[in-house]
Amino acid sequence: MDEGPSSFYPKRACADMKANHLTPQTPPSFHDDLQIDATPIWQLLLAAGLLLAFTSDLLLPAAWSHITHVGLLLTGGVLAAWLLRTPLPRLSRWLTVGALTSAIGGAYVWIDDPILLALLVLPPVLAVALLGLPAGVAWAGAETFALIGLSFWRAISIETAVVLVTLWAVVAMIAALLRAIHRVAGWSWASYEQTREELSTARDRQLQLNQALADLAHVNEQLTRLNQLAQGLRQVAEDARGAKEQFVANVSHELRTPLNMIIGFSEIILQTPESYGARVPPALLADLAVIHRNAEHLSALIDDVLDLSQIEMGEMALARTPVDMAALIANVVTAARPLFESKRLYLHAELPPHLPLVECDATRIREVLLNLLSNAGRFTEAGGVQITVRLEPSALVIAVADTGSGIPVDGLAKLFQPFFQLDGSIRRRYGGTGLGLSICKRFIELHNGKIWVESAPGRGATFSFSLPLPAAMPEDTRFLRGLTPDWEHHQRTRPSAAPLTTVRPRFVVLDAANVLPRLMTRYLDHVEIAPVADFAAAQAELARTPAHALLVNTLSIGATLDQLNLAAALPPGAPALLCSIPGLDHHALEAGATHLLVKPVTREALLAALDRLDVGEGPVLVVDDEPDALQLFGRMLATTGRDHRVLLARDGHEALAILADVRPAVILLDLIMPNMDGFQLLAARSRDPALQTIPVIIVSAQDPTRQPIVSNALAITQGGGLSMRQLLKSIEFISTQLTPLATQPEMT
Repeated sequence: MDEGPSSFYPKRACADMKANHLTPQTPPSFHDDLQIDATPIWQLLLAAGLLLAFTSDLLLPAAWSHITHVGLLLTGGVLAAWLLRTPLPRLSRWLTVGALTSAIGGAYVWIDDPILLALLVLPPVLAVALLGLPAGVAWAGAETFALIGLSFWRAISIETAVVLVTLWAVVAMIAALLRAIHRVAGWSWASYEQTREELSTARDRQLQLNQALADLAHVNEQLTRLNQLAQGLRQVAEDARGAKEQFVANVSHELRTPLNMIIGFSEIILQTPESYGARVPPALLADLAVIHRNAEHLSALIDDVLDLSQIEMGEMALARTPVDMAALIANVVTAARPLFESKRLYLHAELPPHLPLVECDATRIREVLLNLLSNAGRFTEAGGVQITVRLEPSALVIAVADTGSGIPVDGLAKLFQPFFQLDGSIRRRYGGTGLGLSICKRFIELHNGKIWVESAPGRGATFSFSLPLPAAMPEDTRFLRGLTPDWEHHQRTRPSAAPLTTVRPRFVVLDAANVLPRLMTRYLDHVEIAPVADFAAAQAELARTPAHALLVNTLSIGATLDQLNLAAALPPGAPALLCSIPGLDHHALEAGATHLLVKPVTREALLAALDRLDVGEGPVLVVDDEPDALQLFGRMLATTGRDHRVLLARDGHEALAILADVRPAVILLDLIMPNMDGFQLLAARSRDPALQTIPVIIVSAQDPTRQPIVSNALAITQGGGLSMRQLLKSIEFISTQLTPLATQPEMT
């Protein structure tokens, strides 16, 4: 039942041990596990031997006087076994068992008391404990042969027989106990190894799951950003489509006025030419007839385009009323019959009795039927058109079937598109604008219905459309009438494993002065910033990962717009915000200083500022109200290895007193100080010609202008331009943010 290292330590554990420079040890076998440590046995036997050797005369009767020899024998054997524990560990265990057996045998020989033979049960038990079950059985057998041999010297007494029986009974019980222990230990060992394997597998699965969840969170973040970008692009497309439709509607309305003039005057001339006095030449009347006919055709086309634009913009409202479809179809057939009679075509209508009322716009459905009958009549040369109506469980289906030439398969998919014509020859022969079927489709869809066509070349065409019927009111008037039996509710049985992620707003920042990244990092901890060096890098970053906007800090907003042409070069729908925030050196120059160092100031930054001023030696005046700051800058200057004499002042007055006697090579000036601050000191310096030549390096955590960092301009642009809706929303938001508090209504 021994297990090798490969089975005791799983592969993953071995790999971990190799990674940590550890060497796995061979696990003990079950037999080794059951062999106890010999040290406590040696200690116990040694104590017993010494006790017998030195205290037996005091505790035992005179007949047991030889027990001292037994104690010495036991002590000597145990000491010998203890000395051999390192070079010969197994021999030392055998010697321990032998010492105990010799002591018991010596006691029996010297004292001649048969009761001492009962102690012979102990050595086999000790052999099992120290050397294993086979050693214990072997030792019991040796004792048995010894006792049998002793019977030839002395007669076998009943005590000897009892000892033999007890000895083998104990050995048998120990063997049975060890067998049960081995079986339980084997099962436990196997379960332990299986548990370790399963634990290792579970850890691997947990690692894979954590990685999958992390990947899923990253993908969700990217999908969220892409969805946000898609929503913005969709809004741009909707705004563009709305602008297009609004333009079409405006143009259509504007064209109506001149067309009305053309149609009206041409109609008057054609109908009452005598009202113009002299006889109108027939050729002129013929030309006017052509003008009138084409003007009416253009007017019809404008009406179709206007209807289509209204549908596209969602501005067409339906006047839904209960309509008797039988009466409506009869009216349409009466209106279209002259066209069919002129071409000697039949027009039949087959309607089932007792048609229900349909909630629809009668005018729009009449236009649909007239358009379908007009098309069928124009494209049919022989035969005619059949109108059929059938009732379905939830809709009324009307079909218009003709016996014309049919429609090719490749034209069926495009038939309902605006301005689509099957081919040029049909257009020249039959006319039409290609808007009729498109408008019919939009009208039917506004009624929550659908329209379709079935046709094949040479077999005619059947146009069908459906109109939904009103749902029957349930007879049960209890509260259950609001429930729909077809609804299914699926309850989630387990929580979602996908982690909830919050996508932070992301901005691409182009700022050579590094003002915007510093401000946004300090004050906007909920946004993600992607700094770029130039406009090409900004375009690449916007193309790589979606962002809310491109932020550009430039001193000349107009020049930046002209030079970079942001509106055309940006990705469609990507907004760009341009602001003008001067850099820190610009503020320093405006305040009258040469350079500006923002706290905390490093030693390298201070030395670099001195090098820019070519100050390698000479006195340096440090003006700061904080003693620690004076000590810090004094220490920095003292450890530069340069010949600097450091002068310290705690405010502007002390600095002016020092400047009256000493002309330093440079002044390190803090702005915010008591009594006389840095601004006042700079003003005094500017008034004294002798002090104006001394360079000043401002060392402060405050803005030198003593005002919050401001931008003198803000520009907004977007790839593809701003729609009217976006422009108005931007104006509303910006004006709200910039409105002074004094103009806001008071809270009551």
